Amino acid sequence: MQRSSLAILDDQSFGTFHWRAVFTTGMGVLADGYDLSSIGIVLPTVLASFGLTKIDSLESGLLAGSALVGAALGALIFGFLGQRGRKTFYGLDVALMAIAAVAQAFAPNLAWLIAIRFILGIGVGADYVLSPTIMAEHANRRDRGRALGVGFCLTWWLGAALAGLLALVLHALGVAPDMVWRIVLSAGALPALSVLWLRRRMPETARYLARVAGDQDAAETVIRGITGTGHAAPEADRREVMAVLRRHAGQIFAAALLWFIFDIVIYSTVLFGPSLIAHGLGLSPTMFSLLMTFAFIMPAVLIGAFALLDRFGRKAVQIGGYAGAALLLVIFALIHKDIGQNPVLGLVVYGLFNVMIMGPSMVSGAAMLGVELSPTRIRTMAQSFTVVGGRLGASLSAFVFPLVFAKLGEVAAIGVLAGLSVLGAILTYALIPETAGRSLEDLNDEAEALAPAAAQ
Repeated sequence: MQRSSLAILDDQSFGTFHWRAVFTTGMGVLADGYDLSSIGIVLPTVLASFGLTKIDSLESGLLAGSALVGAALGALIFGFLGQRGRKTFYGLDVALMAIAAVAQAFAPNLAWLIAIRFILGIGVGADYVLSPTIMAEHANRRDRGRALGVGFCLTWWLGAALAGLLALVLHALGVAPDMVWRIVLSAGALPALSVLWLRRRMPETARYLARVAGDQDAAETVIRGITGTGHAAPEADRREVMAVLRRHAGQIFAAALLWFIFDIVIYSTVLFGPSLIAHGLGLSPTMFSLLMTFAFIMPAVLIGAFALLDRFGRKAVQIGGYAGAALLLVIFALIHKDIGQNPVLGLVVYGLFNVMIMGPSMVSGAAMLGVELSPTRIRTMAQSFTVVGGRLGASLSAFVFPLVFAKLGEVAAIGVLAGLSVLGAILTYALIPETAGRSLEDLNDEAEALAPAAAQ
């Protein structure tokens, strides 16, 4: 049997094309991180601008959660649209984010801002589906973890940090508060627009062309452009979509569940620690967030992406990260009464927690499992379901977990998060296979069905 061109793509060294793909996809993810984080940074000035001293819990939840709900809807819409072409709709996501980001600056009241952020969320959800899918389908098997870790995790946190930095600079320059929040929110359009042209020029993935569209000639052309060589492309996957979904439903559900758990933990931890530690250190919440990002989070992601994910595997990184995060949460709960007198101790423990939780952040939180554990035939649909799982977890943190904190108390609530971290480690061990270093086709039982179209 003639060798499939997808195997050539898998064995190709990580080169210029791959780095360009990481940049092109990653800048959209940077915009995602910026857009989802910026509202929390400027919320006080937003309320003051609208003449509000405070808002009720429903309004607060809607403002925090509208983009998350929009992201879930956007993921579902573009998950199905992506079955008709990855590149076909690539660029529409960042264009939608850019338009909505600018529109925020002209919101006349809180209701309009909530509605605009819902539309913004649709673009974010679309990007959560398309960017990891395209990145994974173009990547080689040896460096796929690095590509997704840098392109989806590192850039997200960088985007969140840039939102804080811009707010600090504007305040330092003496810009009027009413203008600060409008500039910060609308600046999310810049990273989105920076890659719009590159996204429209990025080639359709060879996997989609061969296995879904059935255009073997076009697939071979893409492979030849990336590798300089090519072989006969595999046949199209003609299986019924629902049959493929049923066959892989277990792994897709596992990926969605693990993202759900991760988002509960990561979003809920901002409810404790940062304010207490920051106050003790004499730092504003924004300054504390930047300290966490640059001193702990980004170094952890860089080390994880370049040294751990592809070498030791996704399962080891996620299980170890969850186990370490659970331990540090327990320690934080035990010492929380002393943090006011010793904020540096709290900073170290909370910082190390952020280092450990970056393990799951680079795997479940970086959309890695959804794209790796689903066949090309249904990949964007499957990825949309995992994104919805994550957004449900984030929404639960925004709407429900503050009530849990109020009812149970801080120590018990932190214990719940530690328990969820342990559960995440157990489910990772039990529910998913190791994906590092394996081709997407081998992972999803497609290898035997990859007969080149020209071979008999």
